[in-house]
Amino acid sequence: MTRKPVATSVSNGGYAKEDSNGNLPIMDSSDPAATGKVELGKKVTLLRGISIIIGTIIGAGIFISPKGILQNSGSVGMSLVVWSTCGLLSLFGALSYAELGTCIKKSGGHYTYILEAFGPQAAFVRVWVELLAIRPAATAVISLAFGRHILEPLFMPCGIPELPIKIVTAIGITSVMYLNSMSVSWTARIQIFLTFCKLGAIGLVIIPGMIQLFKGETQNFHNSFGVNEVPIMGLPLAFYSGMYAYAGWFYLNFVSEEVENPEKTIPLAICISMAIVTVGYVLTNVAYYTVMSAEELLASEAVAVTFAEKLMGKFSMAVPIFVALSCFGSMNGGVFAVSRMFYVASREGHLPEILSMIHIRKHTPLPAVIVLYPLTILMLSMGDIYSLLNFLSFIRWLFIGLVVVGLIYLRYKRPEMPRPFKVPLFIPALFSFTCLFMVSLSLYSDPINTGIGFAITVTGIPAYYLFIVWDKKPKIFQKFMNSMTRALQIILEVVPAE
Repeated sequence: MTRKPVATSVSNGGYAKEDSNGNLPIMDSSDPAATGKVELGKKVTLLRGISIIIGTIIGAGIFISPKGILQNSGSVGMSLVVWSTCGLLSLFGALSYAELGTCIKKSGGHYTYILEAFGPQAAFVRVWVELLAIRPAATAVISLAFGRHILEPLFMPCGIPELPIKIVTAIGITSVMYLNSMSVSWTARIQIFLTFCKLGAIGLVIIPGMIQLFKGETQNFHNSFGVNEVPIMGLPLAFYSGMYAYAGWFYLNFVSEEVENPEKTIPLAICISMAIVTVGYVLTNVAYYTVMSAEELLASEAVAVTFAEKLMGKFSMAVPIFVALSCFGSMNGGVFAVSRMFYVASREGHLPEILSMIHIRKHTPLPAVIVLYPLTILMLSMGDIYSLLNFLSFIRWLFIGLVVVGLIYLRYKRPEMPRPFKVPLFIPALFSFTCLFMVSLSLYSDPINTGIGFAITVTGIPAYYLFIVWDKKPKIFQKFMNSMTRALQIILEVVPAE
């Protein structure tokens, strides 16, 4: 991953020549072959920022399996407390990231903030785990949910064969990658549309549920805090499930360089989005309990479908379509945001240089988008992707906790840093403590999965010394990497950003 100059095609159809040291010069992106200034433009407005956050947070979980929180919290009332508390904690984390996003105006999210606070090795480990495991697995899981629910109306009431699910899932992943490769504007427009579809789907649950509540259907809320025997270790798992359901509030920070007026847009988009999502999640769960008891909810494989069947009759067939659109929106927002992490990591020299290049006409980070494609398709062939997510869920919250600890550290290390948006210190302190406390408890409640996730993370340390620190790699390796980069640059029609 050593940085090497790269050659590309020139206007006469030939190639740039090597210098006396055998290195290849980078083509100036102002070359006549490239029309216009090649860079990522500021196309993320407030509405688009809100759609990125809401559209990525709201996936399939709220419609399919809120039972994870109920199961581990032990009662209806406690599950609603967990949903509300996780929303508040997520808001605290989002506000902390808003401060970081307005004082460190580089894209890249977690990676960039860890780099600024703790240095290159910790940042490399973060992007290493994200690239090789977390993001491909997360994309594959949400894509499988998309494939399953888009086909469900066609196969009701029979089960859906695995092969059609895999085929439709692969088509969905390909569509998302193509969209993100071709146009930032169209990616954002479709994300706005899908966000309204998600909110519409939640409205289809909330409105009938509130009507039932006003009719007096409150029997499932009687003795709502009557807790059965639940191990104390169940609560951390309930909070894990809740925090996972809210995960996505940090994605706007991945595209900070593309946000219009980030000092105002980032905090405002985060506050509006988190208020909408938190209220929506809590009211959706209240609506479920107006027609389902705790036992019925735990027994349901798809809670929103069960809810719709009880209240809406044949119209319940539309619910899987809305869930599928919700999943597609999460796929789209996740790929859009995380590709910028890879783009910035490459720009910093921590990933191959080709990933920091931009398409000469589309002005999208094409290589950083499609690098996820083969890894995600590979994940689809694995037996149990969900277990991999269990291995790595604690890693996500470990690094998010470290990022917010970094915010506190930067307050003292770099007090002169401009901070247009500044949160009270207790907010990042409480949030980082919560994250690290959950991670610590997971070592006791689920030591095997946590240990495997930790082992996967540790592989980033030797990788850092092999690919980054070791700069005396064989010349044949360096020439091979140069040739590969040049070939990919020509095939993909990409150049370094100006």
